[in-house]
Amino acid sequence: MSVRFETGQIVATPGALEALRQAGQRPLEFLDRHVRGDWGDLDEEDMRLNDEAVEDGSRVLSSYTLATGDRLWIISEAKGDDGRRACSTLLIPDDY
Repeated sequence: MSVRFETGQIVATPGALEALRQAGQRPLEFLDRHVRGDWGDLDEEDMRLNDEAVEDGSRVLSSYTLATGDRLWIISEAKGDDGRRACSTLLIPDDY
């Protein structure tokens, strides 16, 4: 599956980095899934909304379960006036 959208700048909260460290997993593993449209552990409605967001430029949210059972979210912000996403953030739900 090819890349469906650009991430913009990639940032992560300290909580997300610690959760990934404890799980022994790397951010790129989840970023790769995110940009290819593997939205992780979302229901059908949220997956459909993400598919639409890729087309209309609105916010995209993916949710993944780490090896520890903890949840990792990736949020790619809506497109700006220039048609590009400024930022994608890796975070844990407690950071939201």
